[in-house]
Amino acid sequence: MRADTNATVAKRNLAAALYERLVPLWPDQGPLLHYSTCFELLVAVILSAQCTDEQVNAVTPALFAAYPDPARMAVADPLHLEKLVHSTGFFRAKAANIRATAAMIMSDYSGSVPDTMEELVRLPGVGRKTANLVISACFGKPGIVVDTHVLRTARRLGLAPTDDAGQSERMIASACPENRWTELSFALNRLGKLVCVARSPRCDSCPVSDLCVSAFKADGEKPHKRTRR
Repeated sequence: MRADTNATVAKRNLAAALYERLVPLWPDQGPLLHYSTCFELLVAVILSAQCTDEQVNAVTPALFAAYPDPARMAVADPLHLEKLVHSTGFFRAKAANIRATAAMIMSDYSGSVPDTMEELVRLPGVGRKTANLVISACFGKPGIVVDTHVLRTARRLGLAPTDDAGQSERMIASACPENRWTELSFALNRLGKLVCVARSPRCDSCPVSDLCVSAFKADGEKPHKRTRR
């Protein structure tokens, strides 16, 4: 029991230290996707699965010019949708999901994007990552957005040593006060995107390297323990 208590306290102390160092460096809590409405953000995040934000941002201007709201997206020509989102990958599934999501928003939510986790994950193509991003960015509610960058950085740092996104979200939530969830997850995202990259992480320039329990070989394979600074 004492070991569990000590581990919990250590995780909370780590989360607090990461928050204090990283959030001032990357205080912007917003997503890097371009959007002007909650519906546009929802669609953009669905398209971002296994695709870069930059590529999604290159696609969405034409997509939203053609189908700017759920009413028009719900009745969009499937082949035209597929053509517009083709370069984001998995275009048939993504086109079907954004069309079906728009239709459900119209039929079940009077044309407005819902603002709860339970309602959002009912939408086709929407998982907890997408839902957390929408409820935090659009509705100002706490959300832990575990994308590939957050999953990687939280694992390497020892904050959430898992490869499962759902478990990572739960671990971060238990270590960090709810009012810090959004800021910390976005800061971890920026750390992973800019410093703690998948291959050859830039440990020498990492602002939290002294807190990190892992160091990775240049080829990005097996981690090995590193002496703390």
